Amino acid sequence: MSDSALNSSGSILQSIGIFGGTFDPVHNGHVMVARVALEELGLNRLLIVPAAQSPFKPEAALAPAAARVELLRLALADLQRCELDLQEVEREGVSYSIDTVRAVAERFPEAQLFYLIGADHAATLPQWREAPALAELATFVVVPRPGEAVPVVPEPFRGQVLAGQPTDISARTLRAKLAAGEPIEDWVPPAVAEALKTMHLY
Repeated sequence: MSDSALNSSGSILQSIGIFGGTFDPVHNGHVMVARVALEELGLNRLLIVPAAQSPFKPEAALAPAAARVELLRLALADLQRCELDLQEVEREGVSYSIDTVRAVAERFPEAQLFYLIGADHAATLPQWREAPALAELATFVVVPRPGEAVPVVPEPFRGQVLAGQPTDISARTLRAKLAAGEPIEDWVPPAVAEALKTMHLY
């Protein structure tokens, strides 16, 4: 378990990971990050939180939430200690990390929280909504990008880097492949590939 941290009663704390994103659609890169996070961080559980709308791309048109959630269920079916958290989809509209993290902290008041973020978002953390409160609630875990320098997590945020092999798979490129009718079997789990063929989302 991560750092073997203890609470005030001397019991070992739970470690809870939060992995948010639009997952439009989920792909092998997402699944790899989830596997690595579970192992490296010693998580008791990893919450996958699909967004109703990304605060970073508020004008982007996403595939329907129900379809993205169903694809996530298929992709994560074999991952133990990994579960979907649909709070952002149920809130609808743009969700902010502080709201999501607070909800998880209320659900697991004795847990250590780890929030996974892409390397491109690390430097912007001080500009996130209620940044000081957010920094208090969770450790931020940077998911590196292939061939790029790993950014420093700015103070007052606590941060670390996921050491697993980074991947250059992107949802944008996957959507382009789907739109062009190109093969996607190497990009997504088999069950997701089959579902995407019938959903015609992109």
